[in-house]
Amino acid sequence: MPRSSATALAPSPPLGELLRRYDNPGEPLSCEPVTQGLLNRGYRLATTRGAYFLKQHVDAPTADRATIVRQHRATQRLQSLGVPVAPPVPDTAGDTVAVIGGRCYALHPWIDGRHRAGAQLTTAESRRLGALLGLVHTGLERVMEAEPHPHAHDSADPDETFALIDDLLDLARRHHPRDAFDALAEHRLVERRTLLERHAHRRPPPGTASGWVHGDFHPLNLLYRGDHRGAEPAAIVDWDRLGVQPCAEEAVRAAAIFFVQPAGELELAKVRAYARAYRRAAGADRAELAAAVHRVWWERLNDFWILRWRYQLHDRRADPQFPAASALAVWWTREYESVREAFAG
Repeated sequence: MPRSSATALAPSPPLGELLRRYDNPGEPLSCEPVTQGLLNRGYRLATTRGAYFLKQHVDAPTADRATIVRQHRATQRLQSLGVPVAPPVPDTAGDTVAVIGGRCYALHPWIDGRHRAGAQLTTAESRRLGALLGLVHTGLERVMEAEPHPHAHDSADPDETFALIDDLLDLARRHHPRDAFDALAEHRLVERRTLLERHAHRRPPPGTASGWVHGDFHPLNLLYRGDHRGAEPAAIVDWDRLGVQPCAEEAVRAAAIFFVQPAGELELAKVRAYARAYRRAAGADRAELAAAVHRVWWERLNDFWILRWRYQLHDRRADPQFPAASALAVWWTREYESVREAFAG
């Protein structure tokens, strides 16, 4: 799911106390919220010495400082392997996490770049994207201090999904004032229930997570620099979800975000180029990708996080993603074999 910064109602960060921890960072000139994304708080901090990205780790209490430090060390080591990242700036004590007022902050160099969706990528650039994610996965395998502990994880239970669909349908039908989104939500929920009834026997068995992954690899967490024809990845950002998951499933999830079109179809030619490059870079075989396609398809078929945000949490920030995301599950089911061939063929 996209995540970055939500700062509109956030208190101003404690710049004075923060900057005193660093060696000559300059005097602050401005500190503007970064508004793209959904969850974390980030700021473009300009000082007399340059520009920085100041991140407040909203989801991490002070007690979770060690987890953030692990993420920082991973990016520092990945940078030494040639992975485009933006590791944090160490303070005078060598620390990369500042705990102030019970909140965790980190100062990163500001990366001038822009986000690019899959529609903006050529086939060759899609190939480079797959190779980049493969480099991330093989790099993490080399730099993480702790060996991943394989653990089983169940696929979504359709009986639980049916109950959720009933709850969301009731909320959508009773929502007032009713608008076009509510009508689309009702249509997709009824449609999805029919699909699940038809395909419930295809539920995947429990899978095994056995590799380190970025955890949230999508267009808002990848910055490009350069003009359209010569754009190159400048930095992979937001490593908050660094963890142990099936690597091939991250590759499929990322493609389903990068290469989805507004009507909910995947650009399969780009997916094919991306997937082949990923397999070569990561050393993944076709069977692994085919199994990942099936698990992520099932995940999408049972997933209603956007509607849960809207109707249960009364949070509409993800609403614009719903038309394409909900259409993708339907299209993917219809074109299942073509999608699997694009990833594993």
